[in-house]
Amino acid sequence: MTGRPARIAPQRPPRGATWRTLSPLLRLLILTQLAFNIGFFAVLPYLAEHLGTAIGMAGWTVGLVLGLRTFSQQGLFVVGGALTDRYGVRPVVLVGCALRIAGFAWLGYAEATGAVIGAVLLIGVAAALFSPAVESEVTRQAVAWEHDGNGPRTRVLALLTVAGQAGAFLGPLLGALLLPFDFRTVCLAGAGVFVLVLAGHVWLLPQHIPGRTRTPMRGGTGELLRNRRFLAVCAAYGAYLLAYNQLYLALPAEVTRATGSQTALAWLFALSSLLVVAAQLPVTRWAAERLTLRRSMAAGLVLVGAGFAVVAAAQPAALTGVVGLLPAAGFVVLLTGGQMLLAPAARAWVPDLAPDGRLGLYTGAMSSVSGLMVLAGSAATGALLDAGLPAWAPWLVLAAIPLLAVTVLPRPETAATKGLSPATASAGRRGR
Repeated sequence: MTGRPARIAPQRPPRGATWRTLSPLLRLLILTQLAFNIGFFAVLPYLAEHLGTAIGMAGWTVGLVLGLRTFSQQGLFVVGGALTDRYGVRPVVLVGCALRIAGFAWLGYAEATGAVIGAVLLIGVAAALFSPAVESEVTRQAVAWEHDGNGPRTRVLALLTVAGQAGAFLGPLLGALLLPFDFRTVCLAGAGVFVLVLAGHVWLLPQHIPGRTRTPMRGGTGELLRNRRFLAVCAAYGAYLLAYNQLYLALPAEVTRATGSQTALAWLFALSSLLVVAAQLPVTRWAAERLTLRRSMAAGLVLVGAGFAVVAAAQPAALTGVVGLLPAAGFVVLLTGGQMLLAPAARAWVPDLAPDGRLGLYTGAMSSVSGLMVLAGSAATGALLDAGLPAWAPWLVLAAIPLLAVTVLPRPETAATKGLSPATASAGRRGR
C-alpha cells in the first residue's frame, strides 16, 4: 500500500437511523450493556463506605478489596473472551449473569472479611465472562453491519458506549434511592436487575448466532503476543485508561484542594456521563466522516493530554472556590471528549488486527493488557502525587503520557491484515 488510502465520505445518516437498522440481536446486546451497568453501578459507588463504616474495615483492607475486584475483572477479560470464541456467546453470558446474581446476594449478607473478598471476586469474575462476550459479539455484528453498507462500524460501537454511560449514570441514582433502607437492599436490587437480564437472555439470546464459529482455545495466546500492532493499540488504549482512572485519583485531590471537600465530584462525574449520552453519537458521526481509526484515536489522546495540561497551567494561580473548579471541569470535558473519539475507534480497530475466530480473545486481551497497565501506572501515579513536587508537575507528567501514546499507534502502511478475510482486510485498510 502506498500513499494515503482513498476514503469515500459516508452520507450523514438521519438522526436515529442507526438504531432502526440494527438487528434484534444487536439491540438486545446494546440494551444488555445498559442493564449491566445499571445493576453494577447501583452497588459499586457505595461499597467503600459500607466496608469502612458498617463493617469497620481498615482503609488498606478496603483498598485491597476494591483492587481485587478490579483485578479479577480486568485481568480475566482475556479468559472470558477466549471462552466466548470456544463456546459461543449464550453460555458465557448466562453463566456470567448467574455468578453476578450470586455475588451481589452474597455481598449483601457478607460481614467477615473473607466473605466480602469472596463476594467481590465472584462479582469481578462474572463481569470477566459476560462483558467480553457482549463486546466482542457487538463488534463482530458491527463489522457485518458495515459490510452491508449501513455505515461505519463506529456508529454501532458508539451506541454501546452510550448505553454503558447511561447505565453508569442511572445505576447510582437507583442505589441512592434504596440506600436509606440499607446496603443489603441495594445489593439485592442489583442482583434483581441481573435476574431480569438472565431471564431475558434465556428467552431471547439465540442458541446459535449465524456466522459465528467455535475456535479451540489452544494456540491463540502465542499468536496474540507476537502481534505487535495489536499490542501497540493496547498500549495506546491503556494510556487512555490510565488517564481516565485519574477521575478517581488525581481529580478528587484537585477538587479537595480547590473547595476543601469532595462534594463537587458527584457533579463532575455526572457532567462526564451526560456529555457521553448527549454527544457521543454526533461526535462519532463527525469522526467517521473525517478521520481514520488511527487519527480518531490520536485526536482523542491529544484531547486527553490537553485536559491534564489545563489543570497544570492553572496550578500556579492556586484558584479556589467555584472559580478554582473551572480547571477541573475543563479537564473532565476534554477527557470525556477524548474518550468519545478514542473508545469506539479502538474497539472498531480490533477486528482488523484479530485472526478469524479470535475476536473474543483479542477483545478481552485489550481490556486485560490495558487493565494491567492501569494497575501498574496507578501505583506510580499515586507516588507521583505524594512526592512533594510542585502542584503543576504531576499534572504535566500525566499530560505527557497520552501524547507519547500517539507515537506507538500503528501507521497505515504497516497495519497488518495477514490472516484476515478479504472483506475484513479491506475494511481495515479503509478504516486506518
